[in-house]
Amino acid sequence: MKKTVLFGAAYVALAHGAAHAQQAEVNIICSGQAPWCSMVAVTFEKSQGIKVNMTLKGSGEAIAQLVAEKANPKTDVFFGGTGDPHLVAAEQNLTLEYKSPLLPKLYDWAQRQAAQSGYKTVGIYSGPLGFGYNTELLAKKKLPVPQTWADLIKPIYKGEIQSANPSSSGTAYTMIATLVQLMGEDKAFAYLAELHKNISTYQRSGVGPIKAVARGEAAVSISFVHDGPGEKAQGFPLETITPTDGTGAEIGSMSIVRGARNLDAAKKFYDWALTPGAQALGAATLQFQLPSNRETKVDPRVPDFRKIKMIDYDYAKYGQAAERRRLIQRWEREVNGQAR
Repeated sequence: MKKTVLFGAAYVALAHGAAHAQQAEVNIICSGQAPWCSMVAVTFEKSQGIKVNMTLKGSGEAIAQLVAEKANPKTDVFFGGTGDPHLVAAEQNLTLEYKSPLLPKLYDWAQRQAAQSGYKTVGIYSGPLGFGYNTELLAKKKLPVPQTWADLIKPIYKGEIQSANPSSSGTAYTMIATLVQLMGEDKAFAYLAELHKNISTYQRSGVGPIKAVARGEAAVSISFVHDGPGEKAQGFPLETITPTDGTGAEIGSMSIVRGARNLDAAKKFYDWALTPGAQALGAATLQFQLPSNRETKVDPRVPDFRKIKMIDYDYAKYGQAAERRRLIQRWEREVNGQAR
């Protein structure tokens, strides 16, 4: 009897240990660039002892997956990518309210993002929208550096520009929302129809166009300009510029998925990702967004918002699911469906 009890106790202990080990993992969709996502996963795993299962997806594809998995979530954390899909996820109750103890250490814009979502998401970085351009290609083709949004629809840039597709990319949706706020909706869509004539390719992800430009596959991209210095640091002839007539910015965000199977691990990751040490991993992997924690050391290559003409981007309105869906459907109907 004594042996049986001991064996039973040992079995319970082993079973408890196995269950605990099984719980010590977190499933993350990352909508940042691959090197940064990988560094985040490896560093968190090593420092916290929690296994990370990470999938890379554009933020538009990420929100589509969360919607598809609503009844049986397989994802614990949605990390990075433009804030609009995170706000959509919050509105649709796909994500969970959570107030990190690090929230007071964040910049006001990151805290506002959290408050607007009912604390179902939080800003982790910000970066302005602009243009990337290949200096060698522009010189070879005798093309000027575009200075304004209006420049991009000039016939000289026909076939020379790449953008992302707003159906799959938060970057491209930010472009549409920026132009609507800058020009008014009808004028913005007339502009997008003209721009369409000059687009050679619509890429699935927001970083695709600037990488293509860096490698000489196109002359100009519409991109977040913080993606430029990393390409330049690798030796590519790439520069960036923000339009002088005004531009918007993303607030890259992070959310815990409602129904997360590994909730404790998800909260640990969420808190860790808001620390200065974790946010410094962006610059360490040549990602130059402005980190949301005020105590994070800012790399000099991070775009200086004080020198950029920014619009007063309405994150609450353009983060609504119905508004996002309506604008993307109008783009598909009036722009993407037209011949080039």
